[in-house]
Amino acid sequence: MPIFDLTLPDKLARALRLPENSIRRQQLKVLKRLLRKARFTEFGQRYQFDEILMSNHPGKKFQELVPVFDYNKIYNEWWHKTLENKSDVCWPGKIKYYALSSGTSESASKYIPVTNDLLRGNRIVMLKQLFTLRNYHDIPVKSIGKGWLTIGGSTDLQKEEGYYAGDLSGIIQKRAPFWFQPFYKPGKKIARQRDWNKKIDEIVEKARDWDISFIVGVPAWIQLCIERIIERYNLKTIHDIWPNLAFYVHGGVAFEPYKKGFEKLLARPLIYIETYLASEGFIAYQDRQYSRGMRLVTTEHIFHEFIPFDEKNFDADGNMVANPEVLMLHEVQEGKDYALLLTTSAGTWRYLIGDTVKFVDKLRAEIVITGRTKHYLSLVGEHLSVDNMNQAVSLACEELNISIPEFTVAGIPYKNFFAHQWYVACDDVVDSKVLCKAIDKNLIKLNDDYAVERKSALKEVFLEVLSEESFMEFLRQKGKIGGQHKFPRVLKGKMLEDWQKFIKGEPVVK
Repeated sequence: MPIFDLTLPDKLARALRLPENSIRRQQLKVLKRLLRKARFTEFGQRYQFDEILMSNHPGKKFQELVPVFDYNKIYNEWWHKTLENKSDVCWPGKIKYYALSSGTSESASKYIPVTNDLLRGNRIVMLKQLFTLRNYHDIPVKSIGKGWLTIGGSTDLQKEEGYYAGDLSGIIQKRAPFWFQPFYKPGKKIARQRDWNKKIDEIVEKARDWDISFIVGVPAWIQLCIERIIERYNLKTIHDIWPNLAFYVHGGVAFEPYKKGFEKLLARPLIYIETYLASEGFIAYQDRQYSRGMRLVTTEHIFHEFIPFDEKNFDADGNMVANPEVLMLHEVQEGKDYALLLTTSAGTWRYLIGDTVKFVDKLRAEIVITGRTKHYLSLVGEHLSVDNMNQAVSLACEELNISIPEFTVAGIPYKNFFAHQWYVACDDVVDSKVLCKAIDKNLIKLNDDYAVERKSALKEVFLEVLSEESFMEFLRQKGKIGGQHKFPRVLKGKMLEDWQKFIKGEPVVK
């Protein structure tokens, strides 16, 4: 049985008096469940959750009575109370765990609440995703019962007064159910290690004792770990030591830039499974092989809303305006960029998480991540998204037969106008001018606004080729190694200043 009806639109189902099983109904059911659970909290009383629940149109009433929040707004007005050990603020009870998330553009850590209800919802979604393996072709069944290597944050969480804080991956591993422990690698001892370099060293030393079938983690760090294992044991590929390795579960960044370099480390192809697991919850996952996107989680613990990502709703720096246009899931259109608002079972209410998504199949509620609201370059109206950048880099790599696992872009002043400065990681032999022209040419084809501005105020594009290790070293110096840390695709503000110092050989402050 499908999770929701893929064949009959809602109007036709109503006309035929058939039971509706639409994503709209699913999402309203989730919203009501969240409202009922939190109705007696401070937040629920302030924003009249009882009135919303009695409304004939609870979705619209919810949008009418509850404002939208970014992190600073919800923290200053509400979440700071939970860090002071107050209970029943935005969610029933006390918050015992916080996921530390600095994003990729800001230095100060954000404290994202993590509740038992959120972790329970995440686990249910993980199990559902595991069951979708039946939708994949030629699944190596014997591999499913082997080891799962998860390279994430430390489970040795920071103990504060009344709560614990750390990487979401560390919290999830620490709270993993007992039945998963026999499969879980690198095991509790190594998982507690906070020093990322020591953790990788210990994984490398233990690697030959494990029979790994699944690897889970951010591409850059997974690739680094596999390279270290191959070097340590003088292997041709990782399959020489893990013959049953068949699956790679990845997320957080587009995998395509890493794929070419990654597959050099394999004896045979893996089955790639994309997930969208953020500090705020398990948002979406790939549920079938070769799908165009990931299916949103619409039935469990998250209510989704979407803000059109345009000049009407966001300023040039990616900041949300005071009263943006907000759509529910059934109101979105395919092919348009939206900033994501989440309401979850951790007391995040209409919360802007900072990611932008695009629907590639509305009926299946399938999305792709297109970037970040702050990782968006529009100095003069070129409206360049991370999705555009990823595609342009991928096309250039194919054209020049090279691998570019990391890159970043900054907008800079140039001769009374502006220019884009690219920095790319490439360990292959390549002419930087040829690569620059290839990326620029592809962006002109992919983005009409960019094409127009390249003839106007965007006067030049520069590109500098660096080693992949230089990108990793910058993250180390910034204290952003391992776990869910990714290199920002667009550099602005202090992050850009620190990067410019770093490439000149000057010291960088965390």
